[in-house]
Amino acid sequence: MPVNPSWPAPSAPRPWLGIGFIVAAVTCFASMDTTVRYVGQRGMPLLLILWVRYALQALLAALWIVASRSGGFRTVQPRFQTLRGALLLLSSAFTYLALQHLPVPELTSINMIGPVLVTALAGWLLGERVSRLRKLLVLGGLIGALVVIRPGGGLFGWVVLLPICSTLCYAAFQLLTSHMSGQDNAYTTNFYSGLVGTLLVTPVVLIGLPAWPQQVLALSTPDLTLLLAIGVLGTVGHLLLIRALGIAPASTLMPFMYLQIGAATVIAWLVFGHVPDPWAWLGMAVIAGCGAATAWLNVRSAQQAHRIIPAASADTVAD
Repeated sequence: MPVNPSWPAPSAPRPWLGIGFIVAAVTCFASMDTTVRYVGQRGMPLLLILWVRYALQALLAALWIVASRSGGFRTVQPRFQTLRGALLLLSSAFTYLALQHLPVPELTSINMIGPVLVTALAGWLLGERVSRLRKLLVLGGLIGALVVIRPGGGLFGWVVLLPICSTLCYAAFQLLTSHMSGQDNAYTTNFYSGLVGTLLVTPVVLIGLPAWPQQVLALSTPDLTLLLAIGVLGTVGHLLLIRALGIAPASTLMPFMYLQIGAATVIAWLVFGHVPDPWAWLGMAVIAGCGAATAWLNVRSAQQAHRIIPAASADTVAD
């Protein structure tokens, strides 16, 4: 079988190192989300946070490509890269806005129902066969999300629509990646994710934040450091994820993505002193279990059908 060029160069399988990279990656993503919530509550404009996040990803990914010689900048699917980048930007925008209203662990758990939504959408939109077990896992994941949200309980209100919109955007992003990618190098795709996001959000920043240069110059050193850390954490998390998928089977690694819920819980407790209530713990556990099982089944069936899951599709929502 020919090597899928969306993956890094194949190497000898090292599952434990791959799992270590995955744990480091989800810790980066959970730290990024917590930092977004922290600086947002300090009054930093979300448009500025979003722009720096994607501009730094484009810059750091470009430097990585040049330094490591891991593929070039040429893409054979510019329309795919543009649509993919737009969906990813929308997902991030909804997530960043939601982070100003929802605790990080609960938001992370809602976002992590992505794999179960992808399974449901694949059966509905693409006519793919969905087994009874997968349907039960989809139902379980949605029930877990309802336990976290508790509609009618007045816990979060309308704000829960934001992570739901983010998850739907990301589910569409995953479907697009799974069914259209395979011709561009994963590092090249990572670069274009940052570039497209930067190009799309720049006009909005110029219109919505005409005084953004002065705002940046007025930031204190700690706030500026945290702002830059958001872009660095997101980009490093992506690179660690790509490296993990290059040295270990995706079916081994994907369940460990759900450690992001645990990492988000610990970091939110350290920074904000927030501890989820018992119902939230129950819902988060159900989401993690159903999501991890769904992700594992998706990768296993893809491998049995002699297809390779692109590294870019195995990402987190909190991008």
